Amino acid sequence: QVQLVESGGGLVQAGGSLRLSCAASGSIYSINTMGWYRQAPGKQRELVATITSGRTNYADSVKGRFTISRDNAKNTMYLQMNSLKPEDTAVYLCKAVVWNGDLWGQGTQVTVSS
Repeated sequence: QVQLVESGGGLVQAGGSLRLSCAASGSIYSINTMGWYRQAPGKQRELVATITSGRTNYADSVKGRFTISRDNAKNTMYLQMNSLKPEDTAVYLCKAVVWNGDLWGQGTQVTVSS
């Protein structure tokens, strides 16, 4: 079973940038859909962005600021986050849709200070 590990989170000032990585323990070549989600304290988990067969989809709140991508050769998915806002503060988790369900990583904390 492939495992997912996120990295790249941290503390950044508003307007700054971070790049999150989601590294898989095995090949992601056959995984059609992967995505990033986030969960802020006291709030429900929400979709940030997905990538399916090269097609991308973004939450309205991050359009134009975040970019999702994947590198199958490195078994890694990325989330480039620019122009960060305090409301982007959350734990960011990656997900892969596989044949027998969803795989989730453990999450990485992103904190944006004003």
